[in-house]
Amino acid sequence: MENKPFTFGVATSGDNFTDREKETSRLLLNFKNGINTILISPRRWGKTSLVRKVCQLAESEKLRIVYLDIFSCRSEREFYNMFSEAVIKQTSSKWEEWIENAKLFLSRISPKFSFGTDPMTDFSMSFDIDTKNDDVTEILNLPERIGEKKKCRIVVCIDEFQQIAEFDDSKTFQKRLRSMWQLQKSTSYCLFGSKKHLMNELFEKKSLPFYKFGDAIYLGKIDTPHWIEYIRERFKATGKSISVELAERICLWVRNHSSYVQQLAWLTWIHTKEEATEQDFNDACNDILDQNTPLFEKQTENLTAYQLNFIKAMLDGVHKGFTTQEVLQKYRLGSSANVSGIKRALTDKELIETEGQETFLQDPVMEIWLKKELSR
Repeated sequence: MENKPFTFGVATSGDNFTDREKETSRLLLNFKNGINTILISPRRWGKTSLVRKVCQLAESEKLRIVYLDIFSCRSEREFYNMFSEAVIKQTSSKWEEWIENAKLFLSRISPKFSFGTDPMTDFSMSFDIDTKNDDVTEILNLPERIGEKKKCRIVVCIDEFQQIAEFDDSKTFQKRLRSMWQLQKSTSYCLFGSKKHLMNELFEKKSLPFYKFGDAIYLGKIDTPHWIEYIRERFKATGKSISVELAERICLWVRNHSSYVQQLAWLTWIHTKEEATEQDFNDACNDILDQNTPLFEKQTENLTAYQLNFIKAMLDGVHKGFTTQEVLQKYRLGSSANVSGIKRALTDKELIETEGQETFLQDPVMEIWLKKELSR
């Protein structure tokens, strides 16, 4: 048993991973059957934890997993370097094989190798790539060729995939990826990221290359009963207890937001001596607000008056019909066209999200904080 009963802010695993049985089963079947997958949900809902769990379950001699996070990528060239290095290193068992495969499968590119104090683990490679010629074809076909040679299937998992939308001439780059990847037989892809609105645009917009690229899984919230059972079990495993009612309040207070449920449960656990009390829960709620206040202040300090008015409308329970005359006048939102600009700006700032015809604040703890701040 780990000393820390709840985990947040990082990918969870083991006893800290709860529910997601349906999503786990579906994703595992996709991996085993070579189905491309797009995983979409808001930030910190457990996408990375889910993918990592399935990677562990799927990995075998006949199914190799390549995992890379491209959050730091700022250009097409950086993507190719990161992609090729991850594929080479994660499909080979020793550094001699890394070098051999790099030279064998990337014959038209001169790889540059860098070794640290321990060449078995501290190793990197880069390439002098001309993105306008056929060099990139070798790189994008790299997992396919390795899979064919090793007589195995390969799944490439790319986290923060929405970063490619920021590259120069992104649409041309997307076309290049799609045209190569859709023809591969031994390789499939799992693409996911933390910016839901950008991921939606990449894969749902008919005019963009990745439209209908694979099986789209929209990760929902974990149901309250699963969270209650999980929270109570984690308390019990550490010699403490919490009632069904308080465990439920933890979930409802943060609207079942995965990372916040873990964090609020952790803070409640810290305050609890033997059995969690109402006071322990209240203290934990105050703690989570205090901890996030600097971040929320930074995120909201440059909001315009219109944007704040739009947020006030949502705090009052208005989630649609923002362009009606009643709402426009009551909350001083300007014109109907102005509302579109407000929504677009707040979406880009990742403060709001739209579900169907309704718009909500993305962060449940920020919503509680805003209600307190704006009522002063």
